[in-house]
Amino acid sequence: MIMEDVKIFEKPEADVVNHPAHYTFGKYEVIDVIEDWGLNYRLGNALKYLARSNHKGDKINDLNKAVWYINREIEKCK
Repeated sequence: MIMEDVKIFEKPEADVVNHPAHYTFGKYEVIDVIEDWGLNYRLGNALKYLARSNHKGDKINDLNKAVWYINREIEKCK
């Protein structure tokens, strides 16, 4: 067998820019939900941090960021 004939199957690299692993779990990407629901910047970011909190590494940090955006939205609504 000639080495040129041997095909090596490699796992495709993760697309860390367009589809990072902590955004692409489950059935829907978070950005698709944010856009479909028409959420503004603050609520979209809150949802993003909530959704990825179990998948990125620092759950408390992401939950605190979500709270920060929600509090900012509450202040804007007053």
